[in-house]
Amino acid sequence: MDQIEIKPLLRPLSATVQVPGSKSITNRVLLMAAMARGRSVIESALISDDTRYMIAALQSLGFAISLDEPRSRIAMEGCGGTIPAKSADLFVGGSGTAMRFLAGFLTLGKGRFRLDGNARMRQRPIGDLIDALHKLGLAIHCEADNGCPPVVIEGDDFEGGQTVVDARLSSQFVSALLLPAPMWKRGLRLKFIGSAGIPFITMTIKLMERAGIQGIVADDNLISVPGGQAYQAGSFAVEADASSASYFAAAALLCGGRVEIKNLSRDSVQGDIQFLSVLKRMGARVNWRRRSVVVEGGGEFSGLDIDMHTMPDMVPTLAALAPFATSPTRIRNVQFIRHHESDRIRALATELTRLGVKVLEHDDGLDIEPGRPLPASIETYDDHRIAMSFAIMGLRVPGIRIKEPGCVSKTYPHFFVDLAALG
Repeated sequence: MDQIEIKPLLRPLSATVQVPGSKSITNRVLLMAAMARGRSVIESALISDDTRYMIAALQSLGFAISLDEPRSRIAMEGCGGTIPAKSADLFVGGSGTAMRFLAGFLTLGKGRFRLDGNARMRQRPIGDLIDALHKLGLAIHCEADNGCPPVVIEGDDFEGGQTVVDARLSSQFVSALLLPAPMWKRGLRLKFIGSAGIPFITMTIKLMERAGIQGIVADDNLISVPGGQAYQAGSFAVEADASSASYFAAAALLCGGRVEIKNLSRDSVQGDIQFLSVLKRMGARVNWRRRSVVVEGGGEFSGLDIDMHTMPDMVPTLAALAPFATSPTRIRNVQFIRHHESDRIRALATELTRLGVKVLEHDDGLDIEPGRPLPASIETYDDHRIAMSFAIMGLRVPGIRIKEPGCVSKTYPHFFVDLAALG
């Protein structure tokens, strides 16, 4: 489908939504299951483009994986910290987690491995992670010598040790080093530069500890992981994706009424759960239940001035709400999202302007004025978050059309079906 038109809601919301499992958790747990010894079962997993690329890569590396898509269940036989294949040419499409995490994971291999992605992935920086792994003694380089994929790794008895990584562009560089570190003989002592995505680093550590890894010490920008450990195989239930939930929570604020989002908890390991607190500051009512959250709005809310560097994926959602606020919105300190699936700052500024919204683009964010958005066809830049965020605007503005809506398959294949179910 070239484009899809969103029909405005004719009444306040009253809906219950079950969003799919977290991409961030699913791809981390897939790697931990591969490093464990024996059978692991991942329940409520996200089955989307990004996780399919990770699954396909692990299968190419020799891991036995069975996928029960109707039940969102993945079963895997882990190999205890070894990689069966001695060589592989892996393609990860536009999955940043797969690209960065596999670069770290392949330190466990013995042989030659190549990581590649789509055209946008070949523009996304990975040089800082490459430098950190090179300092640890890994034979790794960018094929085009430009700090971007494709990446070539030649592994042989990697032991780990001490290194530094610049994580100002992506916290995934830190997680990529942490995940395999318990399997390295010398473990890891890591200093990282930059604070972007700290909640995602915390998520990685919590998941590692749940899977049996002990002795991790995180002190400010220093993290140490003892080596010679083993991940525990077993059963793991993936939380609902807090990032995907944000669109329906935002819809409640934007359109009025209430939305209950199932399988989310206040103590989630996902940093994006804090976006509900942002909505509360803007005027939403947020009520936590045992295994769900209810978000209510009155259709009127205020803008805010906010540093979003700990919730970068939530910037498009907030930007889509901003024109409907009663006061201006300033989004700060997210310059690194220019290197995500699209240059998200530029994309948001361009599409808001197309809608007739007054917006000022900064190096690190956006100023967005209240206004009355006009009908328009929205370019999505092959970016799932741009598509889903502007789709929410269409619940209130007639004539919003989302071009190339299939890009949401990256993390939420059934997004438009669930959106239509709101009524």
